[in-house]
Amino acid sequence: MGNIIYMSHGGGPLPILGDKSHSAMISFMKDLPSKLKKPDAIIVVSAHWEEREATVIGHESPELFYDYYGFPDEAYELKYPVKGNPELAEKINGLLKKNGISSVIDNKRGFDHGLFIPLKMMYPEADISVTQISLIKGLDPSEHISLGEGLRSLKDENIMIIGSGFSFHNMGAFDWSGENAEDLRNDEFQDWLTDVCTGEHTYEERKEKLIRWKDAPNARYCHPREEHLLPLHVCAGIAEEKGEIIFYDHILGKRAVAVLW
Repeated sequence: MGNIIYMSHGGGPLPILGDKSHSAMISFMKDLPSKLKKPDAIIVVSAHWEEREATVIGHESPELFYDYYGFPDEAYELKYPVKGNPELAEKINGLLKKNGISSVIDNKRGFDHGLFIPLKMMYPEADISVTQISLIKGLDPSEHISLGEGLRSLKDENIMIIGSGFSFHNMGAFDWSGENAEDLRNDEFQDWLTDVCTGEHTYEERKEKLIRWKDAPNARYCHPREEHLLPLHVCAGIAEEKGEIIFYDHILGKRAVAVLW
């Protein structure tokens, strides 16, 4: 049985560049594999890829897609020579279609930073094959929970499934100075998210709360656009059960969480 993780992946390549406001996250990412069983394969649902229908990377050797701008030259020279997993991509595609979810395989797109930045910290040897699944344009929360439900049988295999997003993602509110000033509005949302993911709720209750996430305290302050939250919905749909918080600390001056199932 594999692990399911929703994680906050930080600001672009800054964790790899040693940014001080990411220090807690960097330590967490580097230490996490020692606490988990090494998977046979990894699936990443990244906040940085949206398609009209669920899309799976099927290339056996995807290149890196440097989908960020304004950083030093070294950010565009990063390497993570991990292998793709065409067989797993085909299996994912088949599962989604079987469960009534429209999906396709993409053999051209590279891995974006929502994949290679966290995995470069977690598994620097790049010795575990990976595939990636897109979000679905329109960013409907119910649709992304259903996407996870369609993949639920994968949790019985030794596959790590990562929802790579950020539980706080208001670009105008990040503190790039490295200070961790109090932000009660964000804290209220993170506490709400913690309760939804780890509290004593039935799956249907949890599902309804996530579908209605905009009703949460300060929801639109923390997520002016929800692409960094929805990988959590996919993970929750796969997991079905409650998870545990494994990270609750500051990234770019704001509290953010990671959840393990």
